[in-house]
Amino acid sequence: MEQESAVYIVDDDSAVRIAVDRLIRSVGLKVRSFVSADEFLRATLPPIPGCLILDVRMPGTSGIDLQNELAKRDIQLPVIFITGHGDIPMAVQAMKAGAVDFLTKPFRDQNLLDAIQRAIIRDRNRRKELEDLLELRQRFRLLTRREREVMQLVVAGMLNKQIGAELGTSETTVKIHRGQVMHKMQAESVPDLVRMTAKLGLPGSG
Repeated sequence: MEQESAVYIVDDDSAVRIAVDRLIRSVGLKVRSFVSADEFLRATLPPIPGCLILDVRMPGTSGIDLQNELAKRDIQLPVIFITGHGDIPMAVQAMKAGAVDFLTKPFRDQNLLDAIQRAIIRDRNRRKELEDLLELRQRFRLLTRREREVMQLVVAGMLNKQIGAELGTSETTVKIHRGQVMHKMQAESVPDLVRMTAKLGLPGSG
């Protein structure tokens, strides 16, 4: 895992916290432990890829409750559940809510490490997609109103001559606007521009 990442442990059992903490540190990952869901919710997390190892049953706010609370707060940190009391309905509920894995104690160290790797890769990819989308939105904001109109019609499959007729301007002017659109959006082709429009969720993007 070449990029800095972090693993968070929430478990009221100190023996489990210490054992899991040592295991994760042994492979060079940063770790931070919490004794309760409430303590974790009060923490400020760094903006780096990571995942949450979460005990299902804890006093007060349970692991499932914390998973639901994270969803409400739009905190998209991948969750790995560990439990000594897990049952199938609970596991199904956790996985449906987006958990990466549901491990029953005692579990093999390698199974947990594999789950952590999957979770961090998932979070890294999510953050990259979000970063790319923000950059795409920034490019789109650079377009003038007329360039946005031309872009929409280009994506709809219209030719320069048709766009000129639609907008009441010359084909030459459309070509200039079209060139500016491709340049500002950093699009290499019309299909590339179509994909960008879809990512931006613009009208006519399907």
